[in-house]
Amino acid sequence: VGVALTFIGLPFVVRTLQPVLRALEPAIEEAAASLGATRAQTLRRIVLPEILPAAATGFVLALARGLGEYGSVIFIAGNLPMKSEITALLIMVRLEEYDYAGATAIASVFLLASFLLLLVLNRLAARRPPGTSSATGAGEGREGPAR
Repeated sequence: VGVALTFIGLPFVVRTLQPVLRALEPAIEEAAASLGATRAQTLRRIVLPEILPAAATGFVLALARGLGEYGSVIFIAGNLPMKSEITALLIMVRLEEYDYAGATAIASVFLLASFLLLLVLNRLAARRPPGTSSATGAGEGREGPAR
């Protein structure tokens, strides 16, 4: 099941990270190297802070997609109680049993979890210092938009 969800969610992460990685200027990494930074230090102090918001966005998108995925997972996972039950399948089972309150409760919990995850992501994005790039503002630096 994890492999299927990885293949479903990975494009969301890649498509979110791609513009940010392209916007990274090689001159900054070269400057860090010329100042004596190792490749690991450059990655940790320059590259990761730039790509972290985009990576978080991509992972949240992939998680949201995975929570709602039904078709591909149902063919792989089956329905083993307490082993391979997925959210969508739990809701469908409750609906087939005419347990509308149970189905609503499960859906509400996961809807609330998705909203909380989105809220945390938005709060983290709002805490970024002004003038740094983000997933939506790739290409903008301290000088303003790239021309």
